[in-house]
Amino acid sequence: MGNGTVTVIDGGQCTVGEWLLDGCDRLSQVDLILAHGAGAPMDSAFMAGMAGLLAARGIAVLRFEFPYMTARREDGRKRPPNPQAQLLESWRQVYASVREQVPGRLAIGGKSMGGRMASLLADELGADALVCLGYPFHAVGKQDKPRVAHLAGLRTPTLIVQGERDAMGARATVAGYALSTAVELHWLAAGDHDLKPLKASGFSHEQHLQAAADAVAAFLRRLG
Repeated sequence: MGNGTVTVIDGGQCTVGEWLLDGCDRLSQVDLILAHGAGAPMDSAFMAGMAGLLAARGIAVLRFEFPYMTARREDGRKRPPNPQAQLLESWRQVYASVREQVPGRLAIGGKSMGGRMASLLADELGADALVCLGYPFHAVGKQDKPRVAHLAGLRTPTLIVQGERDAMGARATVAGYALSTAVELHWLAAGDHDLKPLKASGFSHEQHLQAAADAVAAFLRRLG
């Protein structure tokens, strides 16, 4: 597939233009397009780690950046996310470009904000599945202003991997939301917004990331 020059970084990862692809031994295949969260780029430790874990499970993952993060990469200046309309248009453009070249099943999703933007478009784009890692059901401290109205009518098969103590959607809070039957929740014990658990839980962050990758891979395989 192409969106510019393909450059192999190592045996499992390559750049495709401005994108990153884990599973570059399968250049004709993308299983999941994964967008970053509000504050970290596509090559953050979380994004790189999850993409690598999924690729090891046979899921080819393509990562891209929204315009504000691309600009930050160029000049080093931090800036807030683009307006929602621009974020959604970026998603549309990336999806359309990939879909032109990927005949098989294609899922979309992301970390936090990236996943929320994907969830707003999943039905419109006709994506085969939606995967959200740490979904921001509400802003921190604003449980009274949930961002879930569109999730009640969502038709796209969806997996949300969420930490039980996520400050943007703890298990007890999310239990009170009306979600579509298309939405499946996978909870990680004592996990926070980055899926990191409390030490007292007996789990490590690495174990939770592995469990998240297992859940996503199993979910996508079921659909396939």
